[in-house]
Amino acid sequence: MHDPAATEHLRERAAAELATRLPDHLGRVSWDRARLAVHQRDGLRELLAQAAANSPFHACRLAGIDIDRFEVADLPRLPVMTKTEMMSQFDDVVTDPRVSLRSVQAHLDASKTRASLLCDEFVCLASGGSSGLRGVFVQTVGAYMDFMASFIRPAVANGAAVGTPPGGLVAAVVAASSPIHSSALAAAIMSGPVRLVPVPATLPLGEITERLNALAPPTLIGYPTMLALLAAEQRAGRLRIAPATVTASSEQLTDEDRAAITAAFGVPVTDQFASTEGLTGRSDPGGRVLTFATDMCITELVNSDNQPVPQGTVADKVLVTNLHNLTQPLIRYELTDRFVRHPDDPAGRLRATVDGRADSVFRYGDVAVHPITFSVLVGAEAITEYQVRQTQQGVIIDVVADGHLDIPELRDAVGHDLARCGLKTPEVTIRAVASIERHAETGKVVRFVPFVPSRP
Repeated sequence: MHDPAATEHLRERAAAELATRLPDHLGRVSWDRARLAVHQRDGLRELLAQAAANSPFHACRLAGIDIDRFEVADLPRLPVMTKTEMMSQFDDVVTDPRVSLRSVQAHLDASKTRASLLCDEFVCLASGGSSGLRGVFVQTVGAYMDFMASFIRPAVANGAAVGTPPGGLVAAVVAASSPIHSSALAAAIMSGPVRLVPVPATLPLGEITERLNALAPPTLIGYPTMLALLAAEQRAGRLRIAPATVTASSEQLTDEDRAAITAAFGVPVTDQFASTEGLTGRSDPGGRVLTFATDMCITELVNSDNQPVPQGTVADKVLVTNLHNLTQPLIRYELTDRFVRHPDDPAGRLRATVDGRADSVFRYGDVAVHPITFSVLVGAEAITEYQVRQTQQGVIIDVVADGHLDIPELRDAVGHDLARCGLKTPEVTIRAVASIERHAETGKVVRFVPFVPSRP
């Protein structure tokens, strides 16, 4: 167990790094297309040089590449990197000999309740792992604060224009509870022009409501599923806050949740994408198209064969090349998020909508069932939360209901929609439950859980 001094030391380091880096990031807000392109090219060459010199994994993949002449357009010549490959060859991926999978795992195990640095230098994070293989990620504290600077710079730039309140902008973050996850770590260590106050999503809903009432935050940030629950609390009069801005992050924001959250709090919702791998993007308030920080990550939208998809087409996955983390190079790293590309902004930044994740589509042989098939669950006024688990021949659905729910009618409607997708004689079970279990560390809900055959 780490002592409080370790967390305070990390806060001080983080504050110093942010103060150094934020002015540059505020300048990036006004970059034009040419300046962004130069930054991407130079950052990519620096990343490749570091990886080739210090990572055996990447040195093999980059053999024969003329890094000094390498261009962003040359990226498709490089192989794709998967999470499975990264985790199985972790010690050969990283570029610092002080870092190993064993040391990072041990540090994460010891840091579940109190944030600190590995070797007094490295931030260690874990992806949720609630729906598959857990990924672990390590970077210098400076690189992490680069990530955080890119995260907060829109709010800071806006505050400079309209005036920042004394003591900085206060935002309540209803997200992960453990600082081995990025949202909780950021809330634990951030200070300066934006102060994040953690309200763990793993707490009972009543306690979350009490904390938010006491805090009365001008900015509310949280998972869409949690914000939807808080919207219901606000409508019922148990939650009584008036945030000026509401931001949904880290889960897909559905149209139904957006409408409920907007109606309850009286402000348009900002949609935000943030991945532990370093990719971030955000919409305008009330907007559906996100603008991504392409000065931080080069992003390719591709099909299942890793070929680029045209504008307006749903990509099967996203390939991310992280330009700010030189300790654990992620070069054409595969994310299973499904983006739809829109025209770039005038500065050449990627703009896209998020269409969910590839692993949220249920497959029954040749039949594919998209999450939108279960829209009847959203349309049922009594349902406040639900989780759909795929079975061999259908689904098991847990629902939390506030009021009367006609389960037989709902079961028939789901079965009808599954049959329309091509699933023959679907088996549908609907169970009324008191609550949906959330991930113990992140507080997230996996809305759609695919079927995994049991091993003999």
